[in-house]
Amino acid sequence: MIAAPEIPTDFTLLQESETHFSSDTDFEDIEGKNQKQGKGKTCKKGKKGPAEKGKSGNGGGKPGGPNRMNGHHQQNGVENMMLFEVVKMGKSAMQSVVDDWIESYKHDRDIALLDLINFFIQCSGCKGVVTAEMFRHMQNSEIIRKMTEEFDEDSGDYPLTMAGPQWKKFKSSFCEFIGVLVRQCQYSIIYDEYMMDTVISLLTGLSDSQVRAFRHTSTLAAMKLMTALVNVALNLSINMDNTQRQYEAERNKIIGKRANDRLELLLQKRKELQENQDEIENMMNAIFKGVFVHRYRDAIAEIRAICIEEIGIWMKMYSDAFLNDSYLKYVGWTMHDKQGEVRLKCLTALQGLYYNKELNSKLELFTSRFKDRIVSMTLDKEYDVAVQAIKLLTLVLQSSEEVLTAEDCENVYHLVYSAHRPVAVAAGEFLYKKLFSRRDPEDDGILKRRGRQSPNANLVKTLVFFFLESELHEHAAYLVDSMWDCATDLLKDWECMNSLLLEEPLNGEEPLTDRQESALIEIMLCTIRQAAECHPPVGRGTGKRVLTAKEKKTQLDDRTKITELFAVALPQLLAKYSVDAEKVTNLLQLPQYFDLEIYTTGRLEKHLDALLRQIRDIVEKHTDIDVLEACSKTYHALCNEEFTIFNRVDIARSQLIDELADKFNRLLEDFLQEGEEPDEDDAYQVLSTLKRITAFHNAHDLSRWDLFGCNYKLLKTGIENGDMPEQIVIHALQCTHYVILWQLAKITESSSTKEDLLRLKKQMRVFCQICQHYLTNVNTAVKEQAFTILCDVLMIFSHQIMTGGRDMLEPLVYTPDSSLQSELLSFILDHVFIDQDDDNNSADGQQDDEASKIEALHKRRNLLAAFCKLIVYTVVEMNTAADIFKQYMKYYNDYGDIIKETMSKTRQIDKIQCAKTLILSLQQLFNEMIQENGYNFDRSSPTFSGIKELARRFALTFGLDQLKTREAIAMLHKDGIEFAFKEPNPQGESHPPLNLAFLDILSEFSSKLLRQDKRTVYVYLEKFMTFQMSLRREDVWLPLMSYRNSLLAGGDDDTMSVISGISSRGSTVRNKKTKPATGKRKVPEAEESSSSDSMWLNREQTMHTPVMMQTPQLTSTIMREPKRLRPEESYMGVYPMQPEHHQAPLDYNTQVTWMLAQRQQEEAARQQERAAMNYVKLRTNLQHAIRRGTSLMEDDEEPIVEDVMMSSEGRIEDLNEGMDFDTMDIDLPPSKNRRERMELKPDFFDPASIMDESF
Repeated sequence: MIAAPEIPTDFTLLQESETHFSSDTDFEDIEGKNQKQGKGKTCKKGKKGPAEKGKSGNGGGKPGGPNRMNGHHQQNGVENMMLFEVVKMGKSAMQSVVDDWIESYKHDRDIALLDLINFFIQCSGCKGVVTAEMFRHMQNSEIIRKMTEEFDEDSGDYPLTMAGPQWKKFKSSFCEFIGVLVRQCQYSIIYDEYMMDTVISLLTGLSDSQVRAFRHTSTLAAMKLMTALVNVALNLSINMDNTQRQYEAERNKIIGKRANDRLELLLQKRKELQENQDEIENMMNAIFKGVFVHRYRDAIAEIRAICIEEIGIWMKMYSDAFLNDSYLKYVGWTMHDKQGEVRLKCLTALQGLYYNKELNSKLELFTSRFKDRIVSMTLDKEYDVAVQAIKLLTLVLQSSEEVLTAEDCENVYHLVYSAHRPVAVAAGEFLYKKLFSRRDPEDDGILKRRGRQSPNANLVKTLVFFFLESELHEHAAYLVDSMWDCATDLLKDWECMNSLLLEEPLNGEEPLTDRQESALIEIMLCTIRQAAECHPPVGRGTGKRVLTAKEKKTQLDDRTKITELFAVALPQLLAKYSVDAEKVTNLLQLPQYFDLEIYTTGRLEKHLDALLRQIRDIVEKHTDIDVLEACSKTYHALCNEEFTIFNRVDIARSQLIDELADKFNRLLEDFLQEGEEPDEDDAYQVLSTLKRITAFHNAHDLSRWDLFGCNYKLLKTGIENGDMPEQIVIHALQCTHYVILWQLAKITESSSTKEDLLRLKKQMRVFCQICQHYLTNVNTAVKEQAFTILCDVLMIFSHQIMTGGRDMLEPLVYTPDSSLQSELLSFILDHVFIDQDDDNNSADGQQDDEASKIEALHKRRNLLAAFCKLIVYTVVEMNTAADIFKQYMKYYNDYGDIIKETMSKTRQIDKIQCAKTLILSLQQLFNEMIQENGYNFDRSSPTFSGIKELARRFALTFGLDQLKTREAIAMLHKDGIEFAFKEPNPQGESHPPLNLAFLDILSEFSSKLLRQDKRTVYVYLEKFMTFQMSLRREDVWLPLMSYRNSLLAGGDDDTMSVISGISSRGSTVRNKKTKPATGKRKVPEAEESSSSDSMWLNREQTMHTPVMMQTPQLTSTIMREPKRLRPEESYMGVYPMQPEHHQAPLDYNTQVTWMLAQRQQEEAARQQERAAMNYVKLRTNLQHAIRRGTSLMEDDEEPIVEDVMMSSEGRIEDLNEGMDFDTMDIDLPPSKNRRERMELKPDFFDPASIMDESF
């Protein structure tokens, strides 16, 4: 059979929706199958003979013959594309369409089959049509070649890939048509050795085409055809089984009752069914070997996916024939495919097989061979593939638990903590099936028990054990969310969890350890939060979604259940664990999810009083910040004015704060007495009380207790004496900060008097001064607290405070002075930009602990982010960011993202100022290098290379749009040039300026300049250069040479023009009055010059010895007017200077040689002038040739102009007066003169700002 195995006759029927065929158990001869014309092996069609083609049908002249099909007229033998249009619309009943085609096939099968062939061609997007003549006389390969030639190559789209509403259902309609066609033809037509042979041969040929549309469409058609044939084979097998049973039953009858005629009929019927099945097997063999074997490894992922999807259907539908290793191997191999789409199809195909436990025995070898691959796919980079891999392993686990080892399961277990929710949910289901779904028979008798004796008690313990063993104790919310969908009943059994915590263990039961109780409380809190909020934890999901009505009802029911249970149990839990900070902190979060109305409706006020008493006791017992803040939040949740319990809770809260405030004032008075040194007990009492007050002030407005005065007194005494304990200072700063924020909130929310504003302004200014003093404290923790609070206060009371129509708050705006900005920056440099090993201030001094290092890094990142926020919102001057930006490379791993984002935000605020800040940071690094190494540093040193690399990184941040950053880049170059020439060399002008090497750094930004701006910057550079500088070629002058070349490197389009008669921009714009230009010229090898020397040539009005440079062999054929030709626009400047050549002072002989060469050039120029005057009239027609793009190099080898430099300006003027040149349009760079610049072309950047003499 197909690729070795034979199709057995017994199998089960599992049908897909697209290939659902009717199977008549008595196998009625609906289509007249017994009258088929013959049987034999299929797929032998290469070319049908005329006699064979005409042996069916009624003839061409009869109705419904070759000139008509389904009542539609056919013209010139071109087939009506009716089938394609119907399938494209996807509206008609497919069975009626197929029935019409079958009727046409019975009248004239050639015409009907031709229509079917064109249907497949049309579905491929080909505009060509197979005519009857082509069908009769051409091989399939010739037809496909002809269709390929007529294929529309302009567009890569075809029906299967086209977008739009009309193509949305095309694929499903196309597949449905093929399935219905085979189903309706399964009793006779598919056995006529004509229709199926032709179709399979065509699809096989198309599937081997190099045209993707043909290959994709035909592969899909062939695979769906194969699926339909598998279903036909399935029906045949069922009928054979029925016939065999009927035959055996009849034969087992006694001789007197046995009907011999019926036995013969049954034998004949079984023989016919066997013959039909043999033919179907041959057809499937042809498709499998001719299409699948080649296309399952096609270059196109969609084609490979189709093959794998369909073979999965075959194995599921016809498992007796296809579910063996000969076919499973294709799925196993393709699981290594590079495309996630194909790997996904492999997994979904296997899921359909593993879901049926009856097939597990046939999958044992495959499972053992490819299990490791499936396990590894749980970590696939495509999340969809990973999800399906986990689901497949879940099915494997259900089929046989022994297959997966403990290591395999552990690889899936840890995925419950994945940030991608679908992966985590799939892993949670796997975990639940493995550890929680098994139930002992003994549990059946205790299903109705509740609490500690319920069946869920052991499962809850198992969940706690798993959570502790996973060693990811901070992610209980992720574990709960992963199992929420599959283990809801278990996770919502809060009564059981509560019993495990409060009730004593049963006889023989091992009690929970302290660590297990903490884990259970944390899990219980997470389940309550999940039920009350109905959304995944932070990091999973895109945000809160809208709940359905059913979900809202479930949420309300859960909150009611939670409140009724824990309103009673929570005081008991707090009483039991009141001394355990971790447990109490989690338990105190439960009231946030209560329905507080139940306290009244359920008459639970006494339990509320018990809860308030427990919270008060906890506040008095604990000084841990987390516990105190949890108590504060609980009071805040209970103090809701919408509920009747508000007064009861408010009184309890006020009493607690009164006692704390009175105690703090009393202790502070004793603590600050003059002449007495405070002991440790007094300091501890003050600190613990201050901690409690600060924690409550965070969530509650304590303004009526006037805490600013006592805190100010405490902080001022600490500044004066300098011996205040650090923790007292830290919490006093924080408490004072809360006082100011609550006052600001009150002023903002309600109408306030001028006195209130002035009082707040005074308190805020005084508090900022105190924080500024503590920035210089010897204790690092105090300095960090002062810095953080200062940044917050400066941000809050900046000019942003007036946004949103709050102009009345203008008196509160506070702008830090330069000294405060300097101190803030110094703190950042001293405490943030340090090496990890230098930070000795982490908790408990555990610097070797990796967790402590990470925590310290997070703290430093927060400090840096706080200061960068001040820069971004222009609270401090932008130039202070220079000290931040210069650390970009050194601390890239730690703070690179923060610094880069700061650069981006500052550039959005002010591009020019940001550019000036960047160049300032490079200047600072350069000065630091000079101070360390002196001016005679090595430019190849790591320090200098690091500065250059930083400049390169800075340049990359400007992006690709040069127009947007044009002014900023130009200003950056201006500042860089000024800095490079700022410090002259004390030894004289013959030595380079002290900072000249900075130009080497500045050249990293040259690529960001526009062409015309490079020329402008180049002119500005010349203002700082002397003539002697332009002649120097020693190593110390290389930065200047390199920078000049970087400015000239991109300017060739400005100064160079036509090579071979075509301009560099392809422009052929000419003046209508001009005539063709004279030919090309060759530059003598003796002529060597530089852009800088030609500049000084005009300036000095004399001819100096030029600098040696490489000479181009071909240059422009265009002459320029001397008034427009600026010296710095010399064409020679675009060729890079070779740094290894050092020009020594030229001797007298060299100068004489050069002068002789110039005289020869002048004589050649005079000859050229005379020749050009006569020659120009003879070349009028050259103008048209140039406009057509004809190269001047093709026919004319005579050098018309031999020298680009004329000996005098007068001769150029005389020559131009006598000749009108037909020249290409050369885009000149901007001139110094604005009028000249306007005459050339528009300039989008005005360089006047950097050309101004005031700079």
